[in-house]
Amino acid sequence: MSRPAFGGGDLPAVFPDWSPYRDLESAARAYLRDPDVAMEALTGVLNGASVLGFTLERFVNEVNGVWQEVAICDGSRLILWHGEDVPPDDGPAGSMTSSLRVVPVSTVSEVGCRRRLSRTSTGQIRVDSIDVYLLLSSLDEGVPGDDAQVPPRHDALRFGKTLDDGGAGQIARLEEFARLVASVVGRPTL
Repeated sequence: MSRPAFGGGDLPAVFPDWSPYRDLESAARAYLRDPDVAMEALTGVLNGASVLGFTLERFVNEVNGVWQEVAICDGSRLILWHGEDVPPDDGPAGSMTSSLRVVPVSTVSEVGCRRRLSRTSTGQIRVDSIDVYLLLSSLDEGVPGDDAQVPPRHDALRFGKTLDDGGAGQIARLEEFARLVASVVGRPTL
């Protein structure tokens, strides 16, 4: 089964599983459509720093095509790469954006992790999905609505995996990433 891709090609409806790969480059090469673009951007910022943990995301949307994301924690920073196909009216066929964001871990004020659990027919509990958020001290760049009384909101990074979107391995790796970030939040950096 495949889904139509931006530009008329076909992409598999289920992407390869990156969760067995413990190193970033192998996981990116197994999962991302554009691993060379992502790794070039990330390597320049990492500049030799150790990758303590990471999570990856990729999906196809009906407007822009492929959307890809890498989030890395090196102990003092969150390094986020995002690649997205440009809509057909916004550039030549095959165009994409590549964005990089670096967030000091010291700006993470809260880490939240919600797991949805279910019981199998044998009574065992399994994790069906996980939603993780990292609340930042920076303010959201959202445009205020008609109501001028709406207070500004804090920026947040959100990540999610389900059994259908990523499977048990990626759920476990996202939970591992959330625990890593939670373990370094509030600690002095060297």
